Parts: sequence; C-alpha cells; structure tokens
Amino acid sequence: MKVAGLEIPRCDAGWRNYHFLKLATDDGIVGWSEFDEGFGSPGSARSSSGWPRGSSGRMPLTTNGSMPNSTASPGRPRAASSPAGLGAIENALLDAKAKALGVPCYVLLGGKVRDRIRVYWSHCATWRVNHPSLYQPAITSLDGVKALGAEVREKGFTALKTNIFLYEGGAPRGWRPGFGVPFLPELNVDKQVLRNLRTHLAAIRDGAGPDVDLLLDLNFNAKTEGYLKILKAIADFDIFWVEIDSYNPEALGYIRRQNPHPNSSCETLLGLREFLPFFREQAMDVAIIDAVWNGVWQAIKIAGAADAFNVNIAPHNFYGHLATMMNAHFAAAMPNLRIMEVDIDRLPWDEEVFTVGPQFEKGQLIVPDTPGWGTEPIEEAIRAHPPTGPGGLLHYRQS
Repeated sequence: MKVAGLEIPRCDAGWRNYHFLKLATDDGIVGWSEFDEGFGSPGSARSSSGWPRGSSGRMPLTTNGSMPNSTASPGRPRAASSPAGLGAIENALLDAKAKALGVPCYVLLGGKVRDRIRVYWSHCATWRVNHPSLYQPAITSLDGVKALGAEVREKGFTALKTNIFLYEGGAPRGWRPGFGVPFLPELNVDKQVLRNLRTHLAAIRDGAGPDVDLLLDLNFNAKTEGYLKILKAIADFDIFWVEIDSYNPEALGYIRRQNPHPNSSCETLLGLREFLPFFREQAMDVAIIDAVWNGVWQAIKIAGAADAFNVNIAPHNFYGHLATMMNAHFAAAMPNLRIMEVDIDRLPWDEEVFTVGPQFEKGQLIVPDTPGWGTEPIEEAIRAHPPTGPGGLLHYRQS
C-alpha cells in the first residue's frame, strides 16, 4: 500500500477555517487529519502538499514518527520547520494504517488505558463574547456569564476554562494584548484589568457552583511582573490551574514557585527539544501538548518525557471534531493524562461537516473504538461551506 496523493480540503469555520489533509492510497484507503493555519503555523498546507514529490512510494504503514524532514536545518528539531504540515502527514498516515488493519488509532499508540476522558469546556464565555453572531446565546453582561456557568453544570461538565475580560458599561469585551487586541505591546497589567478579572471569575463561579473546576487561561497577555500581579489578585479563588504561555523556562519556573495555584503551559512549543528546558526547570505542573502541530507520534515522545519528570499532560485542542477525535486517541493511550480541552460551543454547521461528532457523558469524552480516528470530514459538506478569507488568530475576523 503506497501513497497515491494528498489533497488539502478547507471550509469556512466562522471566524477561522478548518483545514484537512486527505491522504489517498493506491488500494483505496483514505487517511485523514486536521490541522490549522490560523494559529501560528502558516505554510502548513504548502509543506504538506509538496511532501509526496520528495517521498514517492512511501508506505502509510510506516507511522513510527521518523518521517524525514527535507526542509529541516541540521541540528534543528524535526517539528521546527513546518510543524503542522509534517504533523498532518503523520496523523493522516496513522489513520490510514489503522483503517488498513481495521483497528482504532489508539491500538497503534500502544493501546488505551482509559475508555473515557475527562474534559473541560474551553473558551467558556470567550466565543459567545467575541463571536456573538456565531455562538448563541451571545453574552452581553455579567448575567450572561453567570447563566453560562450554570449551563456548564446543568449539561454535566465538571470543568470549564475562561479568559480575561473587561466590562465597559456592563458589557464584556476580550482583553488579549498578547494577540494585539488591544494593541498594548508593553503587556502591562493595571488595576482595571485585575478588578475586572475578579468580577468575571466571581460571576462564572456563581453560575457554575462550587463543584465545577475553574481553569483560567492568561495566554501571552503579560510579562513576569504582570503574571505575578494577577496571581496575587486571584489567590483566594479556587482554581484548577492557571495557564501561562511563555518561551522562557526560567521565568515560568520563577512564576510557578510563587503561584498559589497549579499552572499549565507549553501549548505552542514544537518538538521534544523545546519542551526539555521547561521540564528541567520544573516550570509547570501540567504540560500542554499540541498533537495537531507536532503530530501524535512526536506528542507521545513529549508525553513520555513529561512522565519522566513527574509531569502530567493535557492535549491542546480547540479545532474541529476530527482534531478532537485525534486528541482523544492520544489522551486515551497516555498514562500521565490530567484532563483534555474541548470547545463545546460549536458552529451551526459543524455536525454537517463530520461523519461523527464526539460523544460526551457526565463531563467525559467517550473514546471511539471504530477503525482510524473514528470520524472523517464529509467532502460534500466542506464544498458547501467554502472559506471566505484567511481567518484565524493570525487574520482575526470579528463576527
């Protein structure tokens, strides 16, 4: 069984696009993966679509994470040059191999150690505030935040993650200077931000009740001083973790040692070599791994190293349903799993684009046991929702 060709189907996903890799084989088996070009990895489609020219006749059954990278510089990590492109190919190869063998992908990863995966409702309030026309009901006040907290609890989810908001005239708006919204390159944190963050956390806690775990994502929105101010301001809240993005392991380790809450980090790192300094520094309690960017095989290597440093892992997963299923197989096979990210707020046409959506029960994702990833895109539905622009965090579209 040999690779016969690759295609890159795309479709509109509201404020961004969904990107898929379709890997065809000469015996009719098709392997699928999902990737993203709107979050830090442009050029992935180009590197993916060009791969067969340099690797003619490669066997899809070779899925051990050792795929050569002709664009990598000597001494650079495999994932450094075109991370999502190579990750997409490896992930599609895994799907093709599993389908050829008639087994779920987790079998190729060593087998599953759990049938269910605890998840947290990610971007809770964020999507309904930032994209009110796409995610309903729109949140326009603290009452809406409280109502969403209650919705999380009533739908059986046991954890949620939210972000930073400012309330002007009672209406929330996202505060994301780390992504240029607003443009504040100094990344200072003032009293207004701290006051509004406490107000927001109190509202969502009021709605969710005391038994729902609360996670807070600070992204790249501050520097060391600002993160410490935030952590001091929210020290009295019961928080599952505070997520902090940093490319400086020493700074993150310094923050962690003064943090009254557990912290998570590293979702934007690429390849095991980039993670190792953070492990050595004991810079985080939970390492977040993006298996879409890195490829599941590289993600497994990172998770294994995390385990050696007594660190648990969590998949970075804010994409479409195929990516959720890919991460479900990764999470099912990893002993040192903490929790998994999932966006529960979905687009109206998400269920049209995929053959099967993730199944949740009592705040847990049921691990699929069908061959491959357990779902795949529907090409007719993809064509029915063509992209309307580049989209994504790199090309933000307000909705």
